[in-house]
Amino acid sequence: AAVVKSDPDGYSILAHSSALAISPAIYPNLGYDATKDLSSALMIGSTANVMIVPKERPWQTIRDFIADAKAKPGSISFGSVGIGSAVHISAEKFRLAAGIEATHVPYRGGSEVIADILGGRIDFYFCPLATALPLIREGQVKALVVSSSKRVADLPDVPAPPEIGLVDADTTVWLGVFVPSKTPREIVEKLHAAGTKVIADPVTQAGLKKLGVEPMPLSPREMDDLVARDTAANLQLIKAAGIKP
Repeated sequence: AAVVKSDPDGYSILAHSSALAISPAIYPNLGYDATKDLSSALMIGSTANVMIVPKERPWQTIRDFIADAKAKPGSISFGSVGIGSAVHISAEKFRLAAGIEATHVPYRGGSEVIADILGGRIDFYFCPLATALPLIREGQVKALVVSSSKRVADLPDVPAPPEIGLVDADTTVWLGVFVPSKTPREIVEKLHAAGTKVIADPVTQAGLKKLGVEPMPLSPREMDDLVARDTAANLQLIKAAGIKP
């Protein structure tokens, strides 16, 4: 809201994630419309969430999990860092595509969700990749599926939803930079060019890789289209899932 109301001079910018395209469906009275009041300037990259489960659970594959969840309707629970968060949306989208019932348990932060996954008090969590990787590599949890449309380099053995026949179950978590919509195009393009140069730097690339962020080169116009598509899709998803703030 502060950026939307700021002078469109290129000096007030917003760094945000795909949650920008979720908020309108959860909070109808935001006071701004991201698709109209903000212009995209730079796509930083994309990352994925990964579905982790307690290591003691019997599921060895995502197919095992789905079969068990269908055999015992309502017995499965999952955590998130809050209603409407990107990890919540990933779980709901997967749940609907897989045709399973599951109880949502919102927490106040990711560390609390992890603690209850490790303790076996909830059944699954679509965890941000960078957070999940150490737990997976140390054998503290099992990874069953990633949220992205294809496998991620850091988890080559973990399938993506399309591989198991789940249509429209994948979600891409993107990170981008935005400015007020009335910002002159020449300023938007200048920010884009400067940002693209920084992202291409090997040091920046190494830092992003450590965070599980992969390149997602898009022009400002292509980003605007992505935000609009994701916003519309999330409105439909949240209605179908019956999510309320």
